[in-house]
Amino acid sequence: MKYKELRAIVEYLQQFRHLNDIARVDDNILRAVFDKKEIFFDLNRSKNLIYMRDDFIKTKFYNAPFDKVLAKKCKKSFIEKIELDSNDKIIRIYCKKRGSYKEESAILQLEFTGRHANAIILDEKGNVLEALHHDFHRDIRPGKPLYPLTPPKKLDKSELEIADIEEYLHSIYKQELEKRLNVLKSAKLLQINKQKAKLQKLLASLEKEEDLINQADKEEKKGQLVLANLHQIKPYQEEFEGEDFKGNPIKFTLPAEAKTPAMMSDIFFKRAKKLRQKAANIHIQRENLQEKIAFLDKKANLVRNAKRVEDIELLFSKSAKKESKKDKNYERYNIAGYDVYIGKNKRGNVELLKKAKASDIWLHLKDLPSAHVIIATSKQNVPQDVLEQAAKLCASFSVEHPGTYKVDYTQRRNVKPKEGAHVEYVKYKTLSVRI
Repeated sequence: MKYKELRAIVEYLQQFRHLNDIARVDDNILRAVFDKKEIFFDLNRSKNLIYMRDDFIKTKFYNAPFDKVLAKKCKKSFIEKIELDSNDKIIRIYCKKRGSYKEESAILQLEFTGRHANAIILDEKGNVLEALHHDFHRDIRPGKPLYPLTPPKKLDKSELEIADIEEYLHSIYKQELEKRLNVLKSAKLLQINKQKAKLQKLLASLEKEEDLINQADKEEKKGQLVLANLHQIKPYQEEFEGEDFKGNPIKFTLPAEAKTPAMMSDIFFKRAKKLRQKAANIHIQRENLQEKIAFLDKKANLVRNAKRVEDIELLFSKSAKKESKKDKNYERYNIAGYDVYIGKNKRGNVELLKKAKASDIWLHLKDLPSAHVIIATSKQNVPQDVLEQAAKLCASFSVEHPGTYKVDYTQRRNVKPKEGAHVEYVKYKTLSVRI
């Protein structure tokens, strides 16, 4: 951001007296609530921004040393003053917290300095308490003084007239959102298409049932012919040449690993049995791949229709990547610190029912076929916004068309598995979600 923009924003922020909440909501983004106004400080090194938005839903939870100190020193604090450095694009928020026995002061320094952007928490003497980034180019260590950055040689300090600062901050978000969404959608759709192509290749490579049965018939016929001609075949004979049961000439290779003619026929019969079993079960493999492809199609549709960056990032979190690498029949996402599991197919739904603990939350579309969703609770109460987001995922991965859907949820202990992934459940509540 330009210096003159920061100055206008700081002048706006100076009216507030309380920092009611502040926390990291993305790797490099802080959400701060000044009195009742939400402001976002984006310290991504590619682009530093300050903006306002009305569509925020918490999807990530951070608990690093920086986040703990930020909550301890700045959350629910009184704002003594907010200032902009006279020589650099640095905002300082002076916070004071009144405890039962003493007052504590801290300074939150937000550095909008391009690729060296940072958020640093200082004590009132200017010593570092914690920092978002500990860079090699600058000595930032807890307990040590923070040395100032070298100011830029040029700094545009001209005036910037902004008629409505809140409208201006909202417009910054909308412009950036459109750019980021377009880039992110293209990248993630390409990623999904690659995954889908691999599954389609596997699907195309599956043998047909009739071909497997024909192969089984041929192997069985060879076994019967060997059995009928045991007296003519010598041990370790390489080929059989003679007539089939219809008097037609036939020639085929005998198993080299067989020591006796009887073992040769046994090997042919075992091959035939294995091929028939494969033919009987190939539809399960085919259905499994088709369901995984359908799951990816729904995932791609979610990406195309996403209105927020967080909606896409949730689908491609580190948790989801770890599960997809293991090629499981379910995916794992993380919503505000809670692991959320979604079945990709019937097998995945069954696996989740077995995997879930009694206190975990189970979700399913009301009166409709649905992916099973599990929220791992660790015996904690699940926040309403986490339930709602999990319910949206449940509906999004279960239906083809947008609309309003009802999602039932209850603890896993109240769900009784029946045949396949069918269940009976009691003591449930219902959410309505729109997708």
